Amino acid sequence: MLRENVYNARSQSKISSTMSNDLATRAQQYHEEPRPGKLEVLPCKSCFTIDDLTLAYSPGVAEPCLRIAEDANAANLYTGRGNLVGVISNGTAVLGLGNIGAHASKPVMEGKGLLFKIYADVDVFDIELDIKKPETLIEVIKTMEPTFGAINLEDIKAPECFIVEQRLREEMNIPVFHDDQHGTAVISGAALLNAAHLTGRLLQDMKCVVCGAGAAGIACAKFYMALGIRRENIYMFDSKGLIHTGRLDLHPTKAMFAQSEDCTLEVALQGADIFLGLSKKGLLKPEMVKSMAPNPIIFACANPDPEITYQEAKAARPDCIMGSGRSDWPNQVNNVSCFPYMFRAALDMQATCINEAMKIAASRALADLAREEVPQCVVDANGGVPLKFGHDYVIPKPFDPRMIEYLAPAIAEAAVISGVARRPMPDKEVYKAQLKARVAKVHERTHALVDSYKA
Repeated sequence: MLRENVYNARSQSKISSTMSNDLATRAQQYHEEPRPGKLEVLPCKSCFTIDDLTLAYSPGVAEPCLRIAEDANAANLYTGRGNLVGVISNGTAVLGLGNIGAHASKPVMEGKGLLFKIYADVDVFDIELDIKKPETLIEVIKTMEPTFGAINLEDIKAPECFIVEQRLREEMNIPVFHDDQHGTAVISGAALLNAAHLTGRLLQDMKCVVCGAGAAGIACAKFYMALGIRRENIYMFDSKGLIHTGRLDLHPTKAMFAQSEDCTLEVALQGADIFLGLSKKGLLKPEMVKSMAPNPIIFACANPDPEITYQEAKAARPDCIMGSGRSDWPNQVNNVSCFPYMFRAALDMQATCINEAMKIAASRALADLAREEVPQCVVDANGGVPLKFGHDYVIPKPFDPRMIEYLAPAIAEAAVISGVARRPMPDKEVYKAQLKARVAKVHERTHALVDSYKA
């Protein structure tokens, strides 16, 4: 009992710093009732008669086993592997909570599974591994290839995450995607494309200041370069200051962004076009925002509290384009706008990997969607607040139902063109209709299942 009380006191202390007591209570109830967790494994075939049992298990199951033994690709035909993603974490960098361990990471991983299913009808097994050594983690995940059609790495701290992902990409023949890195890059990249469009700037001329040299910060900087920003125009800061050539403590992933001379954050932001924050609360001051270029682009994505609030940024520079990780402010940089559709397309095309071309296609598709007229259902879900392409709407809302038909076909086409797809590109309009229909069926089944617990 004493241990439980200590745990609860510590938990409440941690929670109270990030959310209200009411929200904390509702979140606990949500995860606990009517059954613990957010996922349930359900059968999709009948198994109620002797004939069902004969087909599902012995002796009938031998037939698909033999077919797969002859051709491993037949696993996608006779099992759920072709629609199954492993969401894998060791709990060393969980959201804004840090190294809280594998056990404590499970609610987040279950949450990823929920989002995969609801938004793109992708099945998930979440796997939390109490493994810290990168080499051991790599070897364990590699053994899972027969089980999964793709791997989503999650909440693994830098720089280990770079090593783990790179090695797995090289040594596995299925897509491996570290969402903390690339999801944030794709979403903020779409916002960047539209912000540049709105303000009439060329990416190659823009100066970018990045605060936070972890997995997401480095991945975003690399992706921005792929979109057109020049490496010499990126000023990256970590907890020790600017990444520059005079420092002897730089990991190679940071060293590639080293500037020739040191400077402070205040100096770097003078005349800067972009601020990307993946660091900590309150780091960006209004005075710094005032010194930035006209129509400054501010992505303050520290979680759960950003580097500057929307209200502070707008008060300092009414002309700014502000994005954050928060759903109650405009331009939410939310990874759910990427990963379900990225994996949907990769699985559908039986891609061997998720490459740069697929990420760029996703980012451009998101940017294009934001320029379209917003349907009433999205406005209603946004509390009735009108949405129109502009400074406060440069990326679509995460709950926009058009995401699946915009992103997945664009990503699939990029997989085919770039040569990593093992299946031909289907007719786009037919594919879009299929995607919409399967997601609608998931929603129908989910509503029925959730309602059944209330009976």
